[in-house]
Amino acid sequence: MGGVTSSMAAKFAFFPPNPPSYKLVKDGTTGILLLHPFPHRENVDVLRLPTRRGTEIAAVYVRYPTATSTLLYSHGNAADVGQLYELFIELSIHLRVNLMGYDYSGYGQSSGKPSEQNTYADIEAAYKCLEENYGAKQENIILYGQSVGSGPTVDLAARLPRLGAVVLHSPILSGLRVMYPVKRTYWFDIYKNIDKISLVKCPVLIIHGTNDDVVDCSHGKQLWELCQEKYEPLWVKGGNHCDLELYPEYIRHLKKFISTVEKSPFWRNGPWKSTDGIEQTRQSTDYFEAPRRSIDRRRDKPRKSTDSREKPRRSIDSRDKPRKSTDRPEKLKFHEYHKFNNIDKLEKIRISLDQMERMERSRRSVEYLDKSRRSIDHQPEKARKSVDWLDRIRAA
Repeated sequence: MGGVTSSMAAKFAFFPPNPPSYKLVKDGTTGILLLHPFPHRENVDVLRLPTRRGTEIAAVYVRYPTATSTLLYSHGNAADVGQLYELFIELSIHLRVNLMGYDYSGYGQSSGKPSEQNTYADIEAAYKCLEENYGAKQENIILYGQSVGSGPTVDLAARLPRLGAVVLHSPILSGLRVMYPVKRTYWFDIYKNIDKISLVKCPVLIIHGTNDDVVDCSHGKQLWELCQEKYEPLWVKGGNHCDLELYPEYIRHLKKFISTVEKSPFWRNGPWKSTDGIEQTRQSTDYFEAPRRSIDRRRDKPRKSTDSREKPRRSIDSRDKPRKSTDRPEKLKFHEYHKFNNIDKLEKIRISLDQMERMERSRRSVEYLDKSRRSIDHQPEKARKSVDWLDRIRAA
């Protein structure tokens, strides 16, 4: 049952645009890859990157001439690189950073199928490309995750001890918590950010809309409380799930955060940076697997959720209305998403979870009946011994 539920949750979490919003075309003269139908830009590279799970993902790298930092952008669940291309250009200009955006396996022109484990391999491939092909250093890389993209972002950040910074845009506590009011972490849940965020050693900025009707703002607030290095969060008043880029304070606060990370001696020489030269920047994602297994073992154990520590608030956990998705598309300034309705899939997941709870109650009932039966089985034996004792008295 758990495997089925996990599979259903994964299907619910991923909605690649169909058809993809772009095509990869090789220029006949130069042999370089182009992102059709967008015009070629001299400062943009279009790439295909192999992953350790055998898929090949599409990515774009946007250069900024005087950039110090590089932003690695993991998008939400109903978008692809084509829809976000103009946004990437604008962010690179306004924030003065290099920027790499990529499509998850099964999205856009990336091969394979979308899954939680594939997204972990996808972001590792993009990160490896930044280090090996563009010479980016770990302390100059900022991981940016939007909605479902917060999953691979937090997972990778928890395994990079000298990472520059993390930005979480409308993040989720976990996949299941978006859809169902669970108070603990189940082993079949996906993107367990609630268990990993405390392992992130670099400064974290969280941006969330107060009127988010897809991922409640309480997700962002609770993740912020669990951060080791908290940066002043941005709670966008009136902001929804996919329109935060339209608010002036979004780009203003993001620019301030990046400027602080780049200039402040505390961030650049913070406690996460090795002073004895023992820790070296990883040059290969071959080292990623061992730390993940350790983290997975830690987070698979049942835990007391920090949900109980929070003061009562309007939270996704208290709602009875089913959520439509983990990342419902909205019209943005730079791109458009396709609308979709996932209520039927949500109900299937809710029914599946209800069945699991009923099975658990049934199992406990059976165990109780077995104990009662064993107790009853002992009673005739005691009665028989009592009768034998009375017979011996009468005989005497």
